[in-house]
Amino acid sequence: MIILLNGTFGIGKTTVARLMVPRLRRAVLFDPEIIGIAMQRTLRLGGRRLNDFQNLRLWRRFTVTGVRATRKAFPNIVIPMAISNPSYLDELRDGVARFDPDVFHYCLRAPIEVVHQRLRLRGDDPERASWAYRRAAECCELHVSDAFATHIDAADRSAEEIAEDIVERVNLSVNSRPGRI
Repeated sequence: MIILLNGTFGIGKTTVARLMVPRLRRAVLFDPEIIGIAMQRTLRLGGRRLNDFQNLRLWRRFTVTGVRATRKAFPNIVIPMAISNPSYLDELRDGVARFDPDVFHYCLRAPIEVVHQRLRLRGDDPERASWAYRRAAECCELHVSDAFATHIDAADRSAEEIAEDIVERVNLSVNSRPGRI
């Protein structure tokens, strides 16, 4: 099974994903940001540095290919990501669904004030307005859409509580399918 763990920058996706992995049988964390950062550092478009690697169709294809390769070794993959473009989310979700029908998508949400506080705690300086800090408001606004459901409230819960909640939801869904005992 593939679990896409979406949400804005600084909301706690990677922390929750790391807590989920040991709660799932033979699971691994797959971080597509690593692919994007490598592409961002090496590719120049029109002589300019790439601003957002998610805009590259090649990144989305490499991400799906990387998940597919990882799926050969691990039956369960948790993928933290900050996707705010619904068509990119659909492309990724549809891409991984071609080789694993058990694809779950959860979007962590919190008010922008909570997200900004978490970004400050991890060292983002609001005075310098880091890229993540600037993009957080846009993501928070877009993630209320049904395109990013199933929504998970991340404002007043610990990462441990969120991880346990998602694992329970996934297990309930998988175990309630016809033919399961």
